[in-house]
Amino acid sequence: MTTQPPSMQPGAEAVPTCYRHPERETYVRCQRCDRPICPDCMRDAAVGFQCVECVREGNKTVRQAKALFGGGAVSVPRVTWTLLVVNVVAYFGEIVLGNPFVAAYNTSPGDIENGEWWRLITGAFLHMPPRGAFAITHILFNMWALWAIGPELERRLGHLRFAALYLLSALGGSVAVFLFSVYPSVGASGAIYGLFGALFVVSRRLGYDARGVIWLIGINVVLTFTIAGISWQGHLGGLVVGTLVAAIFAYAPERNRTVIQLAGAAAVLVALVLTVVLGDPYALIAEIQRGFG
Repeated sequence: MTTQPPSMQPGAEAVPTCYRHPERETYVRCQRCDRPICPDCMRDAAVGFQCVECVREGNKTVRQAKALFGGGAVSVPRVTWTLLVVNVVAYFGEIVLGNPFVAAYNTSPGDIENGEWWRLITGAFLHMPPRGAFAITHILFNMWALWAIGPELERRLGHLRFAALYLLSALGGSVAVFLFSVYPSVGASGAIYGLFGALFVVSRRLGYDARGVIWLIGINVVLTFTIAGISWQGHLGGLVVGTLVAAIFAYAPERNRTVIQLAGAAAVLVALVLTVVLGDPYALIAEIQRGFG
């Protein structure tokens, strides 16, 4: 309880003053703690005003929004837009610099065998050189697919997990080319097929009807084996790795989720790298040819 100053007349009420600045009279009170607050101590609230301390305590209890499978919430799919820009810029590089540029950065199994490991990633950002109407459809289809499904997956997974999914899928496609082909390849198709696989996994994890995604994957796999010049190795390698990485991200238990996801993605990366280091692509190709012979 408070007592009135002795100088006040009986029955008169004390003028409230700010709890932080006793010399300032005020009739505004904090909506949470009901303490008087002056204009300098007022903070806007959903209803009325709150004091500095109540706002500070409230901020401590506010949980940061998160993506569905971990990571920060995504309002703008920055990774998707960045990947689109990098692919398009690389395509203009092909136009300006020509074949030497493509030859220096494509996924060439022989050059990778000789230590040019960067080709495992750089080849996934190149596309068929712009010669003829069909050639441009290569980058157009891949960029359309990235634009169509990338933002949704990025919102579900978060920026970092989506970037890891894309790059590991691209790497998986390149490793498959390294193991099962003797011809250089280019294209983001391995990464895109990885996104197809991830879309299926996420749809199943959320209980959605995934039949449309199955049809999408099935049609593209058929096209992979019926259209000449398409690298089935890159497509299927990306599909398998993307599906696996998405399963690690989507099905990791909530407890220790980030640690499990990080460990799983790292294990996939290490397995792919060791496959390149220890694998003998020409022996594998010879074995496959003998099997079909």
